[in-house]
Formats: sequence, C-alpha cells, structure tokens
Amino acid sequence: MPTAFRDRNEAGRLLAEKLAAYAGRDDVLMLALPRGGVPVAYEAARALDVPLDVLVVRKLGVPGHEELAMGAIASGGVLVLNEEVVRMLQIPKHVIEAVAEEEGRELARRERLYRGDRPAYRVRGRTVILVDDGLATGSTMRAAVAALRRLAPARIVVAVPTAARETCDEMSREADECICDITPDPFYAVGLWYEDFSQTTDDEVRELLVRARPPVEGSRTVLHDQETPR
Repeated sequence: MPTAFRDRNEAGRLLAEKLAAYAGRDDVLMLALPRGGVPVAYEAARALDVPLDVLVVRKLGVPGHEELAMGAIASGGVLVLNEEVVRMLQIPKHVIEAVAEEEGRELARRERLYRGDRPAYRVRGRTVILVDDGLATGSTMRAAVAALRRLAPARIVVAVPTAARETCDEMSREADECICDITPDPFYAVGLWYEDFSQTTDDEVRELLVRARPPVEGSRTVLHDQETPR
C-alpha cells in the first residue's frame, strides 16, 4: 500500500495548500492537538503566516470503565459533558468533579510543559483552524470542537492530512468546515498513510511552539481573554 506523506512535516505543507484561503488573515489562529498534530500544524501555520498554539484535550472516563467518555476538558478551563452517558449511568456530580479535577491537573501539567509561561492566544471572535495528523474515529477532535465552541470563536475549521471518509463527513457537521487532504478507502489507520509516523515527543512539541512564536508580539498576536465562558 503506497504512503501519501513522507512525514508530518510534508503533510503540513500539503495541508497548507488546502487552507490557502486563510493565509495571512489577522483573524485566523491555528490550534494543534498534541502531540502528533503539532508538527503538521507548525508547517501549515508557517506557510499560511498565522499564529500557532496548542489545544490540550483530556477525556473524562467513567470510573471503572475509563474507555467510555462521560465528557472532556480542554485548554481554557472548558468542560463538556456527554449528557447522554451521564444520564444513562446516573453519574453523580461529585464523581464528575473528582475525575475532572484529576484530569485537570494533568491538562495543566501538559500546558506548562508545552507552553511554559507564555500565555495562550485569544480565541473569542477568531477563525480557529484545529489541526491533527489524521482522523480515524475522530473522538478526540469532536471533544476539541465541542470544547472550543465554549470559547466563542467566530468559526471553527477542522483540518487534517488524512481521515476516514465517513469521519470527515461527520466532522463537517460538527465544525463549520472540515478539510481532509486525502480520504483513502479503505482507511484502516492514520499511520498507514505516513512513511515516517514515529511518535512526536514532548521536547519536539515545546521546540516547535517556541519557534512558532514571533520574537515580538505583533498586532496579530492577541492573547487569550481573561474571561472564559462557562
């Protein structure tokens, strides 16, 4: 089976061609899902001349059945619940709060690890491009879109190099726009479409985010609002 991309860097450069309409716009922000989405987004953001940051998402697993998500939390202090799961399993509020607190500590640790003391960019009122290295089931990206909605962006664009066709179609209904460079059929797995799909490390994520930040905050480098919608 031939691969489509040499590595995530090449995938990001090719994805940027699909996103050309967003190049150089003052209202655009690119957010990567770490870790694998960061090198893709770095290349795309550089080609488009738009700022780059990360959106860290943590699933809230049902205690004892952690693979089942009862919600998710994300950068910006956002919590999204799967009301159907919570209602069906009658999960009490204190259980949700306990899991959210635990996952919140891990989310905060990762944000400090990736961003250091640099503040996040403002999301409210901007066009946000959410990037990952691919979509199989799309569960993490769906949580990211739901969480991002709470921060009141003007528009959410999901952009990935490769995805299962049905997942790309579903994501088009979740986000305002979904751009999938290739949708092979059969899809099988994201990694099959990369020649090099080696794991992105935390150090690589940190380095790329530092390189992506301009040395002096310019007019398009607008930081995150202090007020966060709940």
